[in-house]
Amino acid sequence: MAPTNCICLKYGTLYGAEYVNRLHAALERNTRGDLRFFCMTDDPSSINRKTEILPLPTEPFQEQMEIALSQAPKRGRMKKISLFRPDLIPDLDGPLLVFDLDTAIVGPIDDLRDFAPGKVCMRREWNDSNRAPSLGHGSVERLDPKQHTYLYEYMARDPEAAVAFGYGSEQSYTSRLAHQNGDLEFFPDDWIVSFKYDCRPARPFNLFVEPKLPDGAKVVCFHGRPKMDEAVEGYRAGPLKSTRPCTWLEEAWVGQME
Repeated sequence: MAPTNCICLKYGTLYGAEYVNRLHAALERNTRGDLRFFCMTDDPSSINRKTEILPLPTEPFQEQMEIALSQAPKRGRMKKISLFRPDLIPDLDGPLLVFDLDTAIVGPIDDLRDFAPGKVCMRREWNDSNRAPSLGHGSVERLDPKQHTYLYEYMARDPEAAVAFGYGSEQSYTSRLAHQNGDLEFFPDDWIVSFKYDCRPARPFNLFVEPKLPDGAKVVCFHGRPKMDEAVEGYRAGPLKSTRPCTWLEEAWVGQME
């Protein structure tokens, strides 16, 4: 049986090596077979030695892409495009699961690997944006760089048009381009959940009741606030958005690592 291939991207200083190591450990706990874990990064220091390090490349189209992004409705970074390179991992066997570092693995991920073979898979977007309309949410993606070469090649061929197509957003670009090519499939909604939309109790119970992990969830996404460390400790942001300390998140993300 081929290993489960997973990858993350780390650059800059927003997330430290502990985020990579915790993600790696959580994926190992939640995969039945062998795991092959990669990190594309500009700073490999303190990352677990079992992680396969890929250097963060300077793409030949990077300058053109960044100029186009500076004028896009959503001024994203779109560095995840480098994860879609067909030659990224020459000996890759099977699809690649892409995880953002601000995700918590809370259940088995083998179904994510095996779902809708041959397709680009994402979670359906919770709340679409007028600035950057998107079909799918980009915190968790499943694709095959050798099969879905157009995800990289369109950007490499015409960065200005590709950035405009995606409104400056990687998830808009990926989901819309995969859909255009007949490849987009959505993971079941209950597999990938949002902490702030699906776990936080409704007002006023959010002030008194611990966030709940929905049944069947495999991944919890942290987009916006609270951040993962804030959710563990308890988040104070007024009566609408505050949350109690989250013990199940501490166990899933921190406790079994440290």
